[in-house]
Amino acid sequence: MINNLIPNPDTIQVSWIYFQMLLLLTTPIHFLFMNAMFGSAGIATYLHFKGGEKEKKLAHHIAVFLPLVIAFAVNFGVAPLLFAQVLYGQFLYTSSVLMAVFWISIIAILIVGYYLAYYYDFSFEKLGNAGKWVILIAFLLFIVIAYFFTNNMLLMTLPEKFSDWFNNMGGTILASSDKVFLPKYLHDLFGAMAIGGLYVALISQLKRDKDPELAEYGKELGLKVFFWFTIINILFGLWQLLVIPSNIRTGFLGGNGIHSVIFVLALLFIILALVFAWKKNLKMTATFGILTVFFMSFVRDIVRRGYLSPYFKPSDLKVVNEYSPFIFFLIVFVIGFFVAYWMIKKAIEAFN
Repeated sequence: MINNLIPNPDTIQVSWIYFQMLLLLTTPIHFLFMNAMFGSAGIATYLHFKGGEKEKKLAHHIAVFLPLVIAFAVNFGVAPLLFAQVLYGQFLYTSSVLMAVFWISIIAILIVGYYLAYYYDFSFEKLGNAGKWVILIAFLLFIVIAYFFTNNMLLMTLPEKFSDWFNNMGGTILASSDKVFLPKYLHDLFGAMAIGGLYVALISQLKRDKDPELAEYGKELGLKVFFWFTIINILFGLWQLLVIPSNIRTGFLGGNGIHSVIFVLALLFIILALVFAWKKNLKMTATFGILTVFFMSFVRDIVRRGYLSPYFKPSDLKVVNEYSPFIFFLIVFVIGFFVAYWMIKKAIEAFN
């Protein structure tokens, strides 16, 4: 019955391995921008409610960058979403239809949140104390978006829930009742706050020459947020590890050599990032923090494939061997990557 509810996958132009590599490359890049967006909005909310001159100055500095980082988070999210659809389209499209009302609503919620971020930036001084409510609402909207995204990414790995459509055809099916959802959702939120702290510590250094006091305060606060949210997030990660299917958990704990190595490296990078954060070494903390995001995104991919392995493997996809569209895409992708790098560089120079 379950297999009958899973649509037939489309054919692909080249081997699935190429799409898998691109998925693993683009996903952590999106996560870095998305975490910076979410975490910095949360920190700005805290700063604005706390009050104080240096808190206000740092909140304003975050506000200036917030619309930009949202734009990069959204645009860099397109690529991994498309690659996931290429590899797992029959599952992702289905889950998106099952929760269509919530999935479509993300667009409207994001537009409102994006507008509020611009309003918070350009009207920062004019808003005064009211600014804290503007950034709070934006932050809460980001939490809602994360809730729906986490639901869809989990729902697509649970084909046994697809039959719920026969009892609910209104597009409001969610996966939040699953035992994995809560630890997964909290793990995503706290991880985003941790990387957001690291991001705030980094952008505060742009003020090192003009306002060394602000730069030092931003660095200290950012590293503190990174350290403590990462410590708490480790607990959520262990909770999630305990509730995922035993075959996937066993693979991370020695049952599969490659999976175990990736998992151990992710843990090692987390520990090293925490050690350097405690020592207030921003450069090394950022290095191992970024490596952690990359390897944890690999772990997420392994978990997804483990969930779907009884029903499908990407290697099952039929290949029609049409290389020219893929080559053209790679050329555009590389050009776009360098354009994005140039834009980020110019933006940093403009704000420096």
